[in-house]
Amino acid sequence: MSPVASSRIEKDLLGTLEVPADAYYGIQTLRAVNNFRLSGVPLSHYPKLVVALAMVKQAAADANRQLGHLPEDKHAAISEACARLIRGDFHEQFVVDMIQGGAGTSTNMNANEVIANIALEAMGHTKGEYKYLHPNNDVNMAQSTNDAYPTAIRLGLLLGHDTLLASLDSLIQAFAAKGVEFAGVLKMGRTQLQDAVPMTLGQEFHAFATTLGEDLDRLRRLAPELLTEVNLGGTAIGTGINADPGYQKLAVERLAAISGQPLKPAADPIEATSDIGAF
Repeated sequence: MSPVASSRIEKDLLGTLEVPADAYYGIQTLRAVNNFRLSGVPLSHYPKLVVALAMVKQAAADANRQLGHLPEDKHAAISEACARLIRGDFHEQFVVDMIQGGAGTSTNMNANEVIANIALEAMGHTKGEYKYLHPNNDVNMAQSTNDAYPTAIRLGLLLGHDTLLASLDSLIQAFAAKGVEFAGVLKMGRTQLQDAVPMTLGQEFHAFATTLGEDLDRLRRLAPELLTEVNLGGTAIGTGINADPGYQKLAVERLAAISGQPLKPAADPIEATSDIGAF
């Protein structure tokens, strides 16, 4: 690629594409951007998810390094890239639409490519020189979208859990205050889309506060328990194919340490890979 070129050429099994020279994402991400023009809301709109993806990739790299499958220089470069994403850098490079086909593969590849290209620059190479560090072979080592992506979703929800609780509590207090303020305002209650019997506007707002209060209580009690079991290490269908037998335990331990969340490996990764009941 010429120093003044506006794009670089990347290749995959479908052919080649021109990727913007300053982009840290690559050809797989660009294909997804072209294929999934749906909501107009990119991954970068959800910073907790981006941070969670980086934490998953860091944990995977740590486990693979400890098991002897990832060379030290690649591990160091991937670690630097993940740290920068966790700090909030490069989030604008997560450009894939949130609504997409492929069960999250495009999201996973967006993360893999951005991390790989940041890491390549840290190693003294240019973006797209994947012979030195590859998005799939190195960043995605021992992973599948089917374990990395749902693990990141769970972790992202946990990382944002306290903020959600605080916001919901503020909304409850606001509705409750309106319940008092509107206690003397009469209105018609409605059933079946028709006026029915009288009530006060205050009663209606108080009921909103009660409903949300019940939800807040359930979120406090149940969400952490439901979201802490992760299927990282199960790879494609939960069998752990293409991963070292010791990988799952190490990767989840590292992810718990990196994130500060009490994550635990799924007791049955096959079940956990297909189960979305927690959501």
